[in-house]
Amino acid sequence: MNQCILSKTKRRIGLSGLLLLAACSTGKVADPAALDTQARDIAGQFISTLLPTLQNALAEGGLENAIEVCSVQAPKIAQDLATTTGWSIRRVSLKARNSEMAIPDSWEQEVLEEFENRERTDSPMTQSAIVEGEYRYMHAQITMPLCLNCHGTNLSPVVSAALKQHYPNDLATGYSEGDVRGAISLRYSLE
Repeated sequence: MNQCILSKTKRRIGLSGLLLLAACSTGKVADPAALDTQARDIAGQFISTLLPTLQNALAEGGLENAIEVCSVQAPKIAQDLATTTGWSIRRVSLKARNSEMAIPDSWEQEVLEEFENRERTDSPMTQSAIVEGEYRYMHAQITMPLCLNCHGTNLSPVVSAALKQHYPNDLATGYSEGDVRGAISLRYSLE
């Protein structure tokens, strides 16, 4: 019989404690450091695959081509990583570009709002937690100068037209350099 004993004294339980509790209740052993490392690595793989893909598309056909490539390749990169890693991966934002895929759930929305309220530092903005039997991890996407071409305030007519074509309900504009544009959101079942 699996025995997990909780102290009756009220105290704050960190991520390690929550993962231990999740492991006790589900029977699946969860190493918090390993899950955090895996999530960070997967988010890094997503970024290191998408960024050169966009840069190549930009070099080959300009911003209009980069928008088209992003609309197709970003979800494909996430799906490929999910297939090879066993994690669920998606991008979310409070101002979604792709309304079908980027609407945050309640935990993601709370984390995105927290990211927006944090003081900008050089360290990556990440957050993890156990939510309803899943290990959840988010890595903020910070607006870089390149991003402003399609996410900034002064968009060219060509970019505006391409965005309307690929993302008719686009809300992901008006950002400045350094703004939190959204996040890469990962989930891993502990059950």
